[in-house]
Amino acid sequence: MARKSRINYSQATAFIRQGKTWRVGLYIRLSKEDERLLRQDDSESVKNQEKILRAHFAALDDGDIYEIVKVFIDDGISGTTDEEREDFQNMLTYIEAGKMNCVAVKDLARSFRNYGDQGYYLDDYFPRHNVRFISLYHQTLDSYKDPRNMRSIAVPIQGVMNENHCAETSDKVRAVFDMKRVNGEHIGSFAPFGYLKHPEDKNALVIDEPAAAVVRDIYTMFLDGMSKNAIVHTLNEHGVLCPAAYKREVQGLKYTNPSLDPAKKPLWTATSVTSVLKNRMYCGDMIQGRYRKKSYKIHVQERVPEDEWYIVENTHEPIIERPIFEKVQALLMRDTRTGPQQKKLYLFSGFLRCQDCGKAMARSTVKGFVYYFCRTYKDQSKTACTKHSIKHELLEAAVLYAVRQQVYLAVHYSNTIAYINQEPLAKSQSAKLQAALEQKEKELVKITRYKQAVWQDWKEGEISHMDYRHMREDYDSQAEELTRIISTLKAEQAELEKGIDIENPFLSTFRQYKGIDKLTRDILVELVEQIKVYENGNICVKFNFSDELHRIAEYVAINTEPKAV
Repeated sequence: MARKSRINYSQATAFIRQGKTWRVGLYIRLSKEDERLLRQDDSESVKNQEKILRAHFAALDDGDIYEIVKVFIDDGISGTTDEEREDFQNMLTYIEAGKMNCVAVKDLARSFRNYGDQGYYLDDYFPRHNVRFISLYHQTLDSYKDPRNMRSIAVPIQGVMNENHCAETSDKVRAVFDMKRVNGEHIGSFAPFGYLKHPEDKNALVIDEPAAAVVRDIYTMFLDGMSKNAIVHTLNEHGVLCPAAYKREVQGLKYTNPSLDPAKKPLWTATSVTSVLKNRMYCGDMIQGRYRKKSYKIHVQERVPEDEWYIVENTHEPIIERPIFEKVQALLMRDTRTGPQQKKLYLFSGFLRCQDCGKAMARSTVKGFVYYFCRTYKDQSKTACTKHSIKHELLEAAVLYAVRQQVYLAVHYSNTIAYINQEPLAKSQSAKLQAALEQKEKELVKITRYKQAVWQDWKEGEISHMDYRHMREDYDSQAEELTRIISTLKAEQAELEKGIDIENPFLSTFRQYKGIDKLTRDILVELVEQIKVYENGNICVKFNFSDELHRIAEYVAINTEPKAV
C-alpha cells in the first residue's frame, strides 16, 4: 500500500507541474556603449540576446508550459534609470495588467545597472506581483526554481559591480567627449539648424544652404528693425519650417523637442528666433557643453555657467559674418519695443536714456508730433525726475549732425595717419603715458621697500605677527594692482609704437558713411552705443569705438607736434 501511495503522490506532483503556465516577457537592452563595442564583439547585440533567451526556453523540459508573450527591447538606452527605458515601462504595464508572470534577461546588467533599482525590483516589485525572474549569465538566477539563490550575497555584489562599471564607463565616455569638445569637434546628435554633419566626418559641420538662407533672413529682418514677434509672424505666414519641423520633414531625422506638443505641428516662436539670433555657432565658432546631465544615474539636464562652456573659434564656415553677429548681440541687449500694430522698431528704440535717472525714454505722440519723455517722470512720479522732453525731429537732426562730425574725424584722421605712416622715422612716444608709467613703477618700488621694512620690524619684535601679516597682505594687494596697471600702460605704449593702420575699426566703420544725409536704424546700431538726453534738451551721443578714437587722437597729436617727445 505504501508503494502505491508513493506512486499516486508522484503522479499528482507531475500533474501539478504540467499545469503551470508561464507567460514570459523577454527583456533585452543594448546601451550606446555596447553599440560602440559591437565592432569587435557582437555577443551583446539585440539579435543575439533574443536568440540566447529563446534557445534557453526551447531547451527547458521541466513539465511547465512557457509562452513568450512579448520581446521588450530598449536599444541604445542606458540601464542606470528605468524611467527613460520605454519598453521597460511597457513591460511593467504588461505585468500590472496580468499579461505576464515571468521576466527573463540574459544577465542582470541588461535589466539594471542601478544598484538601488535592482534591489527594488528583485526584492519588492516582482515578488509583490508574483513574477518569476530569470537571469542566465554572470549571476544565474531563477526566483521560482531557486528562491534561496535570490538572497545570495553575490546578487547585491553583482549589482554594485554593474553600477560601478556604468560609472567608470560614464567617466571614460565623458573624458573622450570633453577632449573632442576641446578640439572643436562637433559631438551633438544633430547639427544646428543651418548646418549638416559632414558626409565624411561626423564631427565636422557643413552649411545646409536652404536652412542657412532662413538664418540669414532672420538676421537681416532683425537688423532692418523688425521685432522678434514680427519676424515670427513673417516666417509662419510664409510657411517657413521651424528648426524642429525642418529636421523631421526635410532632413528625415528622428528629432524630438520635449518642450513641444508632438500632436501639433511646431511653428516659429519668439524663443526659437532669439535662439537663432544668439547662436554663436553661426559665425563659425563651436560652442558646446551648455547643458549636462546631473550624473550617470540622474538623467536631468542642467544649465552650465557660460565660463565653463567649450568654445573653439573658427572651426567651420560661418553663415553670419562676425561683425554682423556682434552688431546683433549689441542690439539684443537694448530695451527695444514696438508700438501697437507696429512690425518695425522705432528709430531710437533702445538708444535713449535720461541723463539724470538713467532710465529709458518713453515715446509719445502729442498733437501729431512725436516727443520723448523720461520714463520715470511719465510712469512713476513727477517728483522722482523731470520731464527731459525732446522733439523727435530735433533729436534726429542733432544725432545726424553728431554722426557727420564723427565721420569727418574718421576721414581726417585716415588721411593724417596715412601721411604719418609714410615717414621713415620711428613714431613718437606719448609723454603722458611715459610719465604715468614711470610714476607707477616708482610706487611699486616704494611698496616693495615697505614690505621689507615691516618684515624687519616683525623680526626685531617691534610689531606682532598678526600686524605683520595684515600689513603684508595690504602691501601685496597694492603691489598686485600696480603690476596690473603697469602692464596695461606698457601695452598701450607698445600699441602707439606699433602705429595705427587706416583700417582701424573706428576709421573703417565711420569712413564708409561719408556723405551721409539720413539716419537709419541700421546706421545707429553700427555707430551709436547710447544717447543721453538732458533736461534742457541737449543730448550726449556715446559712439561705438570711443576708446579707439581716443587712441587715434593721441597718436595723431604726438606725431604731428613740432617737437614730439
